[in-house]
Amino acid sequence: MHEYDGFSDEVLCALGAAAGEDDVLMVEPMREHTTFKIGGPADVLVTPHTDEALVKVLNICSIAESPVLVVGNGSDLLVSDRGVRGAVVLLRDNYAGIEVDAERGRVTAQAGALLRDVAMAAADAGLAGLEPLSGIPATVGGACFMNAGAYDAQTSDVLESMRVYVPGGVGEKGFVRELPAEELHMGYRKSRVADEGLVVISATFKLVPDMPASIRGRMDEYQRRREEKQPLEMPSAGSTFKRPAGHFAGKLIQDAGLAGASVGGAQVSTKHCGFVVNTGGATAADVRGLIEHVQDTVFEQFGVKLEPEVRMVGQF
Repeated sequence: MHEYDGFSDEVLCALGAAAGEDDVLMVEPMREHTTFKIGGPADVLVTPHTDEALVKVLNICSIAESPVLVVGNGSDLLVSDRGVRGAVVLLRDNYAGIEVDAERGRVTAQAGALLRDVAMAAADAGLAGLEPLSGIPATVGGACFMNAGAYDAQTSDVLESMRVYVPGGVGEKGFVRELPAEELHMGYRKSRVADEGLVVISATFKLVPDMPASIRGRMDEYQRRREEKQPLEMPSAGSTFKRPAGHFAGKLIQDAGLAGASVGGAQVSTKHCGFVVNTGGATAADVRGLIEHVQDTVFEQFGVKLEPEVRMVGQF
């Protein structure tokens, strides 16, 4: 594989033809597209609006041997201050269709749809099962990528199937395939999507009937619990660390005396020590430095190695 050294005019024209010229942005700051509000520029940011456009964009990048990062809501993501080389493919409002089949108890959503919007559409149709996930600030694609979960529930509990783009070999086109949930190897914060570099196109959830008012009541209660315990008022990437076996990351960090610890504009939240927050002007280097400080301190005191849940992208 050749070393990526930027997009040629020919490739840029092809991306514009596939997605629309107005949907191809150059040197786009990623702080505008992450919940941390941190991140340097992407060489190119593309926002396709259809399945056909998405597949064309991914194929163009593959043939050009360009790196590709697919981003949804930008939660659980820390982008380097130097930015992202290659193409960022943004799947959010531009790719957020939701279809409800109340009779069959199914909801199908495109990768860019927010979990909360999918849960609300399901609730309106009297379909339950997504309530514990409804407050996670993730898109369907991101939730499937990492098997997002909360309150003893995870995406795989209600996932029936997924349509994905399967990359081809180096310099080759990929193809679209539908995979049942049992073939996705979903575990705690992991999936075949992440392991094999698949790109989520859409997902179908299998839900159960219930009264819409009861479903919304549970969603409201989960949201109340989140607002009470989590620093939702500050930019973050959600939970910073995975749950270590037999422990809770937040409690270990608090017991290590790290509540309020900071590096630059990054701080361990005093409201919930499992969150690193951006107090204003934090850089990716600040966050990375604080994460490493927390890891070192917790390991020194308790012998537990904390593993980041946040994906770090780009050169640090």
